[in-house]
Amino acid sequence: MEVILSTSPAKLTLDPACQPELTLRFNLTKLTLDPALQPELSLSPRIAELTLDSTCHPEMTLSPGPAEFTLDPEHQAEETPAPNPAELTLEPVHCRPELLGACADLINDQWPRSRASRLHSLGQSSDAFPLCLMLLSPHPTPGASPIVVGHARLSRVLDQPHSLLVETVVVARALRGRGFGRRLMEGLEAFAQARGFRRLHLTTHDQLYFYAHLGYHLGEPVQGLVFSNRRLPNTLLRSFSKTRSPQQPCKGSVLAAQAVPRRSKGPQLPPPPPPLPQSLTTSPPPSPGPPPQSLLETRHRDLKGCPIFWMEKDI
Repeated sequence: MEVILSTSPAKLTLDPACQPELTLRFNLTKLTLDPALQPELSLSPRIAELTLDSTCHPEMTLSPGPAEFTLDPEHQAEETPAPNPAELTLEPVHCRPELLGACADLINDQWPRSRASRLHSLGQSSDAFPLCLMLLSPHPTPGASPIVVGHARLSRVLDQPHSLLVETVVVARALRGRGFGRRLMEGLEAFAQARGFRRLHLTTHDQLYFYAHLGYHLGEPVQGLVFSNRRLPNTLLRSFSKTRSPQQPCKGSVLAAQAVPRRSKGPQLPPPPPPLPQSLTTSPPPSPGPPPQSLLETRHRDLKGCPIFWMEKDI
């Protein structure tokens, strides 16, 4: 016979004629057995500690308390409930300085870096861009600080006043795969659109299908601005983004190449024969221009030489 406690009784006495197997399913404060029998007690699934009362051995007291019991998994509540998407908010970092450390830890969990350096970078966030946004969820404990669910950084784009560059997009590792990445991207798109921007650019190594599902397509590289100041002319900022031109040969080599060789005093040699005509079967030279790219291959590389995909979307 199996006895299942479906409520919270204060005392339970067993019939001496039976030797049941007792299974605990819910909260139990105290269990007392009849001294006339010695049944086998089975705790399911597990109890942290079981002690006997010093004054009465037949009386069993479950200790330290119901709060530390491990209940049946079917009835066990989650320790940290998942955030409700309807309660999520998107706020700039510089508007919530008390969450600066939590945001830095979230980013460093994905891309390890000096915490002091990360805090300094987040501290540069401002309404004049670059601007760091946090996806926040209310904490289940009343009065506690919100939970940082995700982060993204927005920067201005050189020579494209209506575009922004999206960087450092990350969602808390324990909350991934639940749609919060989509919620973060949709939120920052609405944030940028409300401020007059019409296009977003980003880069990715392995999440291109995620962004393609959100409407992003392959694009060309852009130059993001790590700071914005209207007093600096665009010509000065543009000079830092240009690649260096190939070095010109020195004047000495140019003069040497232009020098006319002296005629030797010996007999003059006949001119060389004309070059042979090219074969008609030779394949034509490749057409100028960059090779095409797709979601499987890209012609762009990052600073480490790894393939990187540039993507963009009109909002």
